[in-house]
Amino acid sequence: MFGNYLIGLREGLEASLVVCVLIAYLVKTGNKRRLAPIWAGVAIAVALSLAFGALLQFGSSTLTFQAQEILGGTLSILSVGLVTWMVFWMRRTARHLRSELHGRLDAALALGTGALVLTAFLAVGREGLETSLFLWTAVQASGDGVRPLVGALLGLATSVVLGWLFYQGTLRIDLARFFRWTGALLVLVAAGVLAYGVHDLQEGDVLPGLRSLAFDISGTVPPDSWYGTLLKGTLNFQPDPTVLQVAVWLLYLVPVMALFLAPDRARPAPRAQRPARRTSTG
Repeated sequence: MFGNYLIGLREGLEASLVVCVLIAYLVKTGNKRRLAPIWAGVAIAVALSLAFGALLQFGSSTLTFQAQEILGGTLSILSVGLVTWMVFWMRRTARHLRSELHGRLDAALALGTGALVLTAFLAVGREGLETSLFLWTAVQASGDGVRPLVGALLGLATSVVLGWLFYQGTLRIDLARFFRWTGALLVLVAAGVLAYGVHDLQEGDVLPGLRSLAFDISGTVPPDSWYGTLLKGTLNFQPDPTVLQVAVWLLYLVPVMALFLAPDRARPAPRAQRPARRTSTG
């Protein structure tokens, strides 16, 4: 549940901040009458995300067990790739998010209403589709459709409140630090989703080694215990993983976390150009 709360919080806050920046810039520049296309783009993005989640849920229920495992494993790996790209992208652009959005909005204002709708749709739709995909894979991994959904909804509700406070000016957020540490937690969650995706592909006979267990601590950490459920819901922990699952988990987590937490390289300041020497003519 915590992992899904984190997904809802981070993705929702990113979308909320984007919408707040767009609205604030339109109001500040005297374009308050152009707010309707922004809200239209947001509404279309939300509707598309819900439709995508419903398609995943109801479409997969008509498949055979093997096809469900292959689909679940493939989409789990895809969602991990999207989340990994997202956390690195936001880590790089968090400091300049406002100025980047202002530039896009200026261009959209010059093009007209359709461009405003598209700007808001693209800004919110990407987070919505990522959330739907990651939430669906979490539901498949946990086998529980209630707690992952509740966690994601709580995260989204928190992000809306934080976005509103940010817009009102009562809350100051260090975006770079916030997205850095939530991104590190998401990398940890994504590693568990990736390992579970590998397990799905093993059950679908796509990958070998389903019977080769790395260890089995089901007696120490029963899956139906409160702490087993907690570990499963937060980190997709499995007490009896295969050797391939553990190998993939380590091969993803160690280098990705090291790269993500590595300090930014300070760019050297540009050297001042020396004035050209005057040549004497006499």
